[in-house]
Amino acid sequence: MADFPNLSRRGFLSRSTAVGGLLVVPGALTACSKTASGGTDGAGALDKLRKQGFVRVAYANEAPYGYLEGKELKGEAPTLHREIFKALGVEELRPTLSEWDGLIPGLQAGKYDVVSAGMAITPERCANALFSEPEFISPTALMVKKGNPKKVTDLPSAKAAGITVGVMSGAVEGSYAEGAGISKEKIKTLQKPQDGADAVRGGRIDAFLLTGISLRWLAKTNPGTEVTEAFLPELDGKKQYSPGGAVFRKGNEDLRDSFNRELKKIVSDSSRYVELLQEYGFGATELPPATLRTADLCKG
Repeated sequence: MADFPNLSRRGFLSRSTAVGGLLVVPGALTACSKTASGGTDGAGALDKLRKQGFVRVAYANEAPYGYLEGKELKGEAPTLHREIFKALGVEELRPTLSEWDGLIPGLQAGKYDVVSAGMAITPERCANALFSEPEFISPTALMVKKGNPKKVTDLPSAKAAGITVGVMSGAVEGSYAEGAGISKEKIKTLQKPQDGADAVRGGRIDAFLLTGISLRWLAKTNPGTEVTEAFLPELDGKKQYSPGGAVFRKGNEDLRDSFNRELKKIVSDSSRYVELLQEYGFGATELPPATLRTADLCKG
C-alpha cells in the first residue's frame, strides 16, 4: 500500500471544525467566467467536461477519503465521484494532490473542477465554495479489545461502566465524551490514531473514541481490536452528524446540481451505496438521512 498520511489528526480536526486560517482567493468567480487555467464556469461547465472527457479533481492523499495507491486514485470520494461523473457522461477523473488547507483556494483559482476529499460541510467553507448534498455522515464509534470485555456500545454505556476513554488531542470527540458526562479523569488524550489503538491493545485505556469510518480503517492493521457499531453522539441535545461532500467553484451551480441529481440516486439505494464504499469502511450507518440538507448545514 502507498505511503500516505492516513488518519492524520489534521484530517479529523478538519472534518469536525473549519480549518483555521483558511486562505481565500479575492474576487469570487462568477458564472460564465474564465478561470486561471482556462476552464469554463457556469451553465456550460458540464458540456465542456463531456467534450474533453475528464474532470479535474483534487485530493489530499488521506485514507480512506481520497488517496493514491500506486497510480490509482482510491477512497470514498473518488469512488463515488467516478460513478457520478460516468453517469453524467464524463469518463475520467484526473487527480491533483493538494495540501488540505489549499483545497478550496486551489478550486477558486481554477486548478481543478471539484474537490474530491470527503470535506466536511461547514458554514465557513460554504462562504467560499459550493457543496454538494451530503455524501456521508460520520457517526462515532469505540475501538475496544477483541471481544469487547467491558461490553460498551456507546458513550452512555461507557459512562455507566466507568471505563477510561481515549480521544485525539484537540479533536471534537473529547467534547462528546465530556458532554456524555464522562469525568475528565476518565478521558485520556492521545496524539495520533495509532497511539489510541496501541493504548487499547496495551490496556492503558478501555476504549478509543473516533469516527466509525476511521476506526474501521485503523482496525485493519491492529489485530486484537474491534470496533463497536457506530452511533450519533449528542451535544446540547443535538445529534452530531459531521457530514461531508463534494466541493465546486462558485459559479458552477449547474454542475453541482447535475452532480446532486446523480448523488441522490446512490444515497437513496442503501445496497448500492454500501457495495460501492464498503471497501473503505463506509456502511449503511454512514448514509446521510434525506432530511439532512446542505442549505441548512451552511446556515450553521
